[in-house]
Amino acid sequence: MIHSAFRPSDDACVYPFLIPANLFAVVSLRQLAEIHAAVLSDQKFAGECRALAQEVLQAVNAYGRVMLKRNGVVYAYEVDGFGNQLLMDDANVPSLLSLPYLGCCAANDPVYRRTRALILSADNPYFFKGRAGEGIGGPHVGLNMIWPLGIIMRALTSTDDKEIVYCLRLLKNTHAGTGFMHEAFDKDDPRKFTRSWFAWANTIFGELILKLHKERQWLL
Repeated sequence: MIHSAFRPSDDACVYPFLIPANLFAVVSLRQLAEIHAAVLSDQKFAGECRALAQEVLQAVNAYGRVMLKRNGVVYAYEVDGFGNQLLMDDANVPSLLSLPYLGCCAANDPVYRRTRALILSADNPYFFKGRAGEGIGGPHVGLNMIWPLGIIMRALTSTDDKEIVYCLRLLKNTHAGTGFMHEAFDKDDPRKFTRSWFAWANTIFGELILKLHKERQWLL
């Protein structure tokens, strides 16, 4: 696998192998191989990219998944390759929640579905639920802070109309009257938020609306 010192949030990793980042690397390496094979006619480098992608994927399957008695086989967030795993998710992308969005797996993949159920529950130490709503946060801005980015990604990766509508209502009710997506908001009071302008969340929110307008217009 590929070593990561920091997460997408800029927080330091606990264990050096960040599983969502490694799975995203597999997708990117295969895309790089396609470019070099089809556009640049460099079959040698394309083959090297494919070989590395396969090596990383095999390592993730061997060391990045864990069997839980209650959940079955799920992806860990981080591992060290020696049997230690960190079971959690962070709202920043790449994340475990975002795997189908990134092209790492299908939305109905059994391991992903079990992982999704785990990270959207109290078993994820950074899944917060309060009077204002529920969602995934992360250690970057502290406990009890829900990230709209996580709610948006939950909707983008959902195949359930009811879940998507639930996410849209959460987003509509937690922007504190500003009309914009924030970095994070307090689980009990959305008026307590970080970043009045967060381009990443606003941009991906726009992507969600365009996707729904194209594929599930009735939800809007």
